[in-house]
Amino acid sequence: MKIGAMLDSFRLPFREGVEKAASLGVEGLQIYATDGEISPQNMTDAKIKEALDIIHSHGMVVSALCGDFGLGFTDPERNPELIEKSKRVLDLSKKMECGIVTTHIGHVPDEECETKEIMRKACRELALYADSVEATFAVETGPEIGRVLGEFLDSLGAGGVRVNFDPANLVMCVDDRPEEALKYLGKYVVHTHAKDGIMLAKHVEMRQEGDLTISEEAKNHEALMKMGWTYLELPLGQGDVNFDVYLPALAATGYNGFLTIEREVGDNPAADIELAVNFLREKIKKFGLDK
Repeated sequence: MKIGAMLDSFRLPFREGVEKAASLGVEGLQIYATDGEISPQNMTDAKIKEALDIIHSHGMVVSALCGDFGLGFTDPERNPELIEKSKRVLDLSKKMECGIVTTHIGHVPDEECETKEIMRKACRELALYADSVEATFAVETGPEIGRVLGEFLDSLGAGGVRVNFDPANLVMCVDDRPEEALKYLGKYVVHTHAKDGIMLAKHVEMRQEGDLTISEEAKNHEALMKMGWTYLELPLGQGDVNFDVYLPALAATGYNGFLTIEREVGDNPAADIELAVNFLREKIKKFGLDK
């Protein structure tokens, strides 16, 4: 497996972010491509070549683009526009030499209902388009447990919609074990996020029972809950993702791609990303995942 990073997590201009990632030994970069400098409407062929030249000259590749417009695919009135925008990001992903676009599609209901069918129709259209251009639209895990998402993907009847596996989202949002979710999603995984965190309510209950010691960063979780927070993202190894169980389970699915570090919070993301790179290197070596 290879170590990647979300370029936007560095919170630096494009070239500076690439240089910083390279200095940490990162091998691949995931890049947001919904608006701004790196977006279908702004990336001319010349700009694509320039961006790739910068990335390649630092010994890296693009692992995936993020095409998340933050709206999901639950509104039949809005979906046609979002689908067309998503197709353009898929087109850009091919030009950026990765062919993978990650996104959130919204919460997939457990039971069959109108909303689920609306989402299915949108994802099937995206899957067929992705198949036609030999790209992949990768749904990020988290809003629902792995079994529900796996059964939903099984129902699409097309291979172009796959999975961006985020183990932290599963433990933080729906209390699902990543290794359990992989039983349903392993065949679909084309990209992953390396992230960690906790579900706050679960930790309040466990702490009251005296069964848990949590990290310094998570100690005011009761106060966070009073402010409406439901989960807390933490540096790798400080949350509830058991990487010693998760990574071998991921490898057992046949996945040998990028573990892309995503750090959405914290005062010093570059330092946290460096810690994550070192953490992942140790795990990759421990489990022989560099072969």
